[in-house]
Amino acid sequence: MKDYQYTVVIEPDGEQFHAFVPALPGCHTFGASIEEAQANILEAIQLHLEGMRQDNEEIPIEGQPSFITRLTIAV
Repeated sequence: MKDYQYTVVIEPDGEQFHAFVPALPGCHTFGASIEEAQANILEAIQLHLEGMRQDNEEIPIEGQPSFITRLTIAV
């Protein structure tokens, strides 16, 4: 068994939170709280990777962590 690390983005989406993994297209979930979204995305990642392994797809290895920042733009 090998350990993998992925950047996860959790963002507000209405009354809940949307979580997704940029390195794993299609791997996303929701939760009523940040903690629930985090627990749900952990499960989603595991299921996503298991599906890739069953389909004999190469599991992506994410390089350096993504850099996320907030910029202010005057319009």
